[in-house]
Order: sequence, then C-alpha cells, then structure tokens
Amino acid sequence: MTAANASMSSNAAGALPAFLRGVERRALVVAELQCGNPTVAEQALVSVMRAFTGIASDVPMAQWPDRFWILLAHRHPIRVPAEGGHWEPALAHLPTLSPPARLALLLRIGGGLDEAAAAQILDLPVADYQRALAEACPRDRQGHPDAQGWRALAEQVQQRLRELPLERLQRLHQPAPAAADGTRSSPSWRAPAKEEPTPRRRPTRRGARPLWRGLLILALTTGALLGGAYWWKHHRQAPLPEASVPEGAVSIDNPVQSEELPAEDLPEAAATIHLDAAGDASLLSDPDLAVIRDADLYAWFAAGGPVPVDESQAQPSRPEPASAGLETTDADE
Repeated sequence: MTAANASMSSNAAGALPAFLRGVERRALVVAELQCGNPTVAEQALVSVMRAFTGIASDVPMAQWPDRFWILLAHRHPIRVPAEGGHWEPALAHLPTLSPPARLALLLRIGGGLDEAAAAQILDLPVADYQRALAEACPRDRQGHPDAQGWRALAEQVQQRLRELPLERLQRLHQPAPAAADGTRSSPSWRAPAKEEPTPRRRPTRRGARPLWRGLLILALTTGALLGGAYWWKHHRQAPLPEASVPEGAVSIDNPVQSEELPAEDLPEAAATIHLDAAGDASLLSDPDLAVIRDADLYAWFAAGGPVPVDESQAQPSRPEPASAGLETTDADE
C-alpha cells in the first residue's frame, strides 16, 4: 500500500505519505462510526489508501483531499454498511439514522468538511446535503432540532479522534503476516509480507557444452600457437644461397655498384681556404679601399650624371615658383 503503482514526480512522491498520515485518523473514525465495525472500517480504509496511491500521480495535489474522500464515501461497506454494527452509548444517536444521513453528518463533524465540499463528495446538490444534515440533527422531545445535542455529539466524535490509539494507525501500514508452513493463508485485507524468493536452479539446456570443456579447448589452442611460434623462431629454414648474377645483369639484392676512390684524388680544401683568406687580408689592408668601395659612384659622376640633392640642409616647406627669380624688361626700366 505504501508503494506507488504509477510513476510520479519527486515532490508528489514525498508529499503522498504526508498526506495519507494527515488524513488517515479522520478517515478511520468516519469509516468506523459509519459502519459500526472497526475491522470492516480498517479494511475499507486500507483499500481506499491503496487505490488512492495508484491514482495520485494522475491527480493534481490540490484535488487530493476531494478524491480521497470520494473514494472512501463511495466504498460499498461505507456507502451501504452491513447490519449488526456497534456504537458506544454516547454515540447512540448514530445507529438511529439512515446510512446516507449518518454519512453526511460524519463528513461534517468527523471529516471536518464544509457543506459545499461534502455535497460534492456525496454527489449531491448543496440543498439536498443540507436536508440530509437536518435529518441527521438530534431532536428534543418536541421534535425540534436540538443544538445542545448536536454540540454534544460533535464533541464525542472529536474526542474519539483525539483518543484514537496510535497502534491502530500503525496497523494500517503493516503487511499481513505470512502463513506458516503447511497451513493455508487466510484472506486478509492487508498486503502479505514480501517473502524472500527461493533461488531456482537454472535448467541446463540440452546439447550445451560444459564450461570446463570450452576452457580446455581454449588452453590447447593457445599452447599450439605458442609452440609453433617458438619453433619458427629457433628452427626456421636457413636462407637459400645467392644465385650467381651473369655479367652485365643487375642484381636484385644490390643493384648499385660502388667503389672507394684513392686518397690522392680528394680535393685539397684546406689549401684553397688558406689562399682565399690571404687574398681577403691583402684587400682589406689596401689604403685605397674607401675609394674602391665608391668606385661606382665616381664612375657615374665622371660620366656626367646630375649631382644629387643635398638632403643634409632643411628644405622650404613651400618652394618659390619657378618664375619668381626671372626679371622682365619692364622691371629693369
């Protein structure tokens, strides 16, 4: 009963046990005073709680109270209670009422529901529910509604709620005890306790090879492969002698022929390097080296090239026009 049959969100799954804990005390008192039988009341309530747990994930949390009381009010042992119920002397007014009127009264003073909510749960118009309450109201000797008797009856129901033993509420969440060995389990309204499943021996398939046979085949195959590899490494056949190559033909193994050169044919690199260094030294020590470096400039100048502009002096930002230095005949006169 405590496990949800349908998947629900984590918030709903955490709120469901709290909701059942908060409503089960009033629901048990209403069910017991309606049918007058504690065992039947507990049986009906546990069935309702189990059914509500299965549908809670599909119902918005705001509608949980109405849906729970609807399931309880329309349960057959609650809607149509069996005869032979028992009530305390302080609650002797309840068995004198019809089952619909008694249920309407208990939803009001035991369930704590207002008239509109109770009428919706019983699927009645509010006016019809008010007439059911008027029918269930205690009467004085003249047949008039007895307000003092109403308050006394409501106080007895509230006292029953406060003094309800905690063991009865805990029993709602306990599974039924498992039947002893060799005895037939009696039908119970509580879910039976989960038993440890006896391990069953898996049947051996016909034609299936044992495990050891497969391991043996694997070991033999591995050993044969390792032995073949060892023999190939240490006792493999010697290479065939190299066949003679005819004159003028190219050998496949060594197609390029090479021979060493005599030492006297090697170039004398050291002597060449020494001669070059001596020539560079004589050139650097020449006093006309600066003139030699500018020989191209002097050759260009001797050929009549224009003298380059002297960039060492500052130049005017706005040069005078070409006609500024010319004098006319009129100006001289």
